[in-house]
Amino acid sequence: MELYWYQYALIAIVFIWSGFVRSGLGFGGALFTIPFLLLIHDDPLFFLPIISIHLLFFAPSTLVFGKRKATDGQNQPAADANTVNWRFVRFSLAIMFIPKLVGVVGLIVLPTELMNSIIFFLIAGYSMTYILGRPLQSSSLTFDIVFLVIGAYISGTSLVGGPMVIAVALRHIKPFQFRDTLFVIWTVLVSIKLAAFVWAGISLNFVAALYLLPFAGIGHFIGFGAHERLLRQDSKKFYRILGSILFCASGAGLYQVLS
Repeated sequence: MELYWYQYALIAIVFIWSGFVRSGLGFGGALFTIPFLLLIHDDPLFFLPIISIHLLFFAPSTLVFGKRKATDGQNQPAADANTVNWRFVRFSLAIMFIPKLVGVVGLIVLPTELMNSIIFFLIAGYSMTYILGRPLQSSSLTFDIVFLVIGAYISGTSLVGGPMVIAVALRHIKPFQFRDTLFVIWTVLVSIKLAAFVWAGISLNFVAALYLLPFAGIGHFIGFGAHERLLRQDSKKFYRILGSILFCASGAGLYQVLS
């Protein structure tokens, strides 16, 4: 891939941001970065394998080194608390496996311009839920299944299905289990995606992923501190600002694609 020097610099900065939101929020490594990356270079099949490889590297390290002590109902330390809700992991993956595969096939066969438009439209829609302070949330088993199926398909096509999965997770997972449980789910889902890329003969851009790994690592470790603060305070203002930035980036991306 031949780019100008400033494009390489911008990509490095975006991957610092990618690492920050991934470890800080437990999701968003793709959702909050892919619109900016596509504005720099409009090829999702170049960036998605790199983001997937980074997640496979950082998720296990977070599970091992990033565990924090949970608290019980009386806010007392619970050192033996399990930060992964394995029941939800099994429930969600059983529903998401097939739609995930179908979504990956769509990513491989659909034209790049169409995929970029879909990604920007989806992220613009997500950003509005954050701006309005009304993120998606499931209220029943039926909605759980619908959100997980849609989220898995979107995740297969673009890795931005996180908000759909989170809509279900909010109903089942305690706050201190949120990040680590999602990391287990993302690890399985991106493994499926990378396996499909290999099967289809699509380059994983492994060398580029290695070059960008230190930049993502910088953001990843900065995000640890932010994660602790977000658990202790109301994060609505943060998400509203983030949503506004995403909406502007998505709008610019759609204009770029349509023009």
